[in-house]
Amino acid sequence: MTRPPAPYRQGPATVALVATTAEVLSCREVDEAMLAPWERRRLAGIRVPARRDDVVAARLLLRLAVSRASGLPPGEVRPAQRCPGCGREGHGRPYLPDRPGIGVSYSHADGLAAAVTGPGPVGIDVEPVTRRPGPRSVLRRLLPAAEVDAACAEPDPGPALLRLWVRHEALFKAGDDDVRLTSWTDRRRAAVVALAGPDPAPVFLTDGSPLSPDPAPPSGRSGGRPSRCRS
Repeated sequence: MTRPPAPYRQGPATVALVATTAEVLSCREVDEAMLAPWERRRLAGIRVPARRDDVVAARLLLRLAVSRASGLPPGEVRPAQRCPGCGREGHGRPYLPDRPGIGVSYSHADGLAAAVTGPGPVGIDVEPVTRRPGPRSVLRRLLPAAEVDAACAEPDPGPALLRLWVRHEALFKAGDDDVRLTSWTDRRRAAVVALAGPDPAPVFLTDGSPLSPDPAPPSGRSGGRPSRCRS
């Protein structure tokens, strides 16, 4: 993976990285040995090797994003997790215990990983471009019904529904409605990505390619956040 310029050793900024699982696992800057004991215990419960690799890649990519933003070596980045639903540690939303003003988020899905760090609340979500969320009845309960109906009115609603879904997930992970939402398609990795973060929010892809945001839905964001307890 090509290293973009380190943007904020003098002050906070946002760094988002997108990669395939294979790219992360082959990156010499990070290694599974960096994971904390509590992370390795959680990995022990994942029985599908490909899914385990995705989880490892996302957690390592988060360390790489924080490293590029802060100048810390990736091995010195020690994220923790706390669930906003039940309040317990070890699962739920990630955070940096020693950097309370800096937000972090990561995502993984079928051979893809994404991670972001930045000042204040941030959230990121990644999905394969071929994924099709649904059914419509379920989506209307989770997402703004009007936006779901508008997407379903298109000749091919799948891509619009997927963009709507990843934007909603990124907003949920940020835990704050007052953030900027950006979504884009990483064609090299066949991925759709959404980022919720401060405005402006510079994004550095792992290969240094330019960001071409997808059109925003009419409301500019993807609805409210249901109460969920996430692992």
